[in-house]
Amino acid sequence: MAKSNVTPVNITILGKEFQVASPEDEHQTLLQAANFLDKRMREIRSAGKVLGLERIAVMAALNLSYELLNKPSTNSHTSAEFEQRIELLNEKIDDALKQSEQIGLTDNP
Repeated sequence: MAKSNVTPVNITILGKEFQVASPEDEHQTLLQAANFLDKRMREIRSAGKVLGLERIAVMAALNLSYELLNKPSTNSHTSAEFEQRIELLNEKIDDALKQSEQIGLTDNP
């Protein structure tokens, strides 16, 4: 089975646009994940307890990871797939944050 081409996808999180490379057949799933993350980050920001895009992103990632790890596992194969996807998404988030730092969008000193 041939893999689909990897192409860039523009996602928007907290009003900031990021370009993320993704296989074409996973674009819709990536957009859904970005929308879900955006919603979570907006909830954290609106609570007013966490300031800064990077800190909000870390808190959202921690919350989502905690929820995922504490859900009952259907089987080890599914868990391994989730862990792999989380790792891939974390890498994409790290890349996007690095790019935003380079163009001055985050609040890192």
